[in-house]
Amino acid sequence: MNADRSPILVTGAHRTGTTWVGKMLAAGGQAAYISEPLNVWHRPGVMGASTTYWYQYIDESNQDDYLEALSQTLSYNYHLLAEIRSLRSRKDFLRMVRDMGIFARGHLAKQRPLLKDPFAVFSAPWFAERLGCRVVITIRHPAAFASSLKRLDWPFDFSNLLQQPRLMQRWLEPFREEMLGMHPEDILGQGALLWRMVYQAVAAMLQEYPQFMLVRHEDLSLDPLGGYNKLYQELGLDFTARAEQAVLASSSSENPKELSKKRVHAVRLDSRSNLHNWKRRLSPEEIERIRRQTGDLAARFYPDIEWD
Repeated sequence: MNADRSPILVTGAHRTGTTWVGKMLAAGGQAAYISEPLNVWHRPGVMGASTTYWYQYIDESNQDDYLEALSQTLSYNYHLLAEIRSLRSRKDFLRMVRDMGIFARGHLAKQRPLLKDPFAVFSAPWFAERLGCRVVITIRHPAAFASSLKRLDWPFDFSNLLQQPRLMQRWLEPFREEMLGMHPEDILGQGALLWRMVYQAVAAMLQEYPQFMLVRHEDLSLDPLGGYNKLYQELGLDFTARAEQAVLASSSSENPKELSKKRVHAVRLDSRSNLHNWKRRLSPEEIERIRRQTGDLAARFYPDIEWD
């Protein structure tokens, strides 16, 4: 049994494997998987503060709005009355039962809280400094990321970023004109730009916070057992037989080669076959466009992966 009791934050741009990584790190039974407290639609039982924007930025200027609420989440303080008041459907009720179970088991079994939240990526330094989180950041090839957004028809409204002055000042001011000029229906262009903005910030974070762990989705897909074994060790978790079986089940060649659009957060997938789905989805012209837009930054993270 390892002695590290630090909470864990798994973050990175959405659609880069944060769900898979978070669930696999919790699969060994030593961590409690808590999903997306910064999601603008998060359940009030899970986290008491509201979030206004996708990719909500938190630093010392607004931490009073979030510090106590997130501290309570990490202490497994579930806000039952607030959740009951918010129930609108059977689905909401089932989520409440699920989340109450996660919080109860986390508290009773003294599990380490694991926050899976792509929307915390720009705030990762704050989570590390103020909440003591060990930070894992996922990354996925920019063409795979953009093609996933296109396949799901998930546009991104950059006003979520532009309306956060501190976020713009800290990370994104050089991209202001590109965001303002982006066509609302250009999902591929949005994906390439969002990838650049997120991982430009991540590159800077890694210089300042070398303890942050960067995990390439492709590396985990090619060698799930080796990759997760290493990640468990780095986080002070025991890679038990239970964790090993979960990783094998999630990545087996018997799993679907592509997830259904109705189950976009499922984690059982033929991980090797999924690696190159973007080459089938995108035209050569679209791939070349993403390559031009992501440029040297993509080469920094993916010097060894082909574009064609």
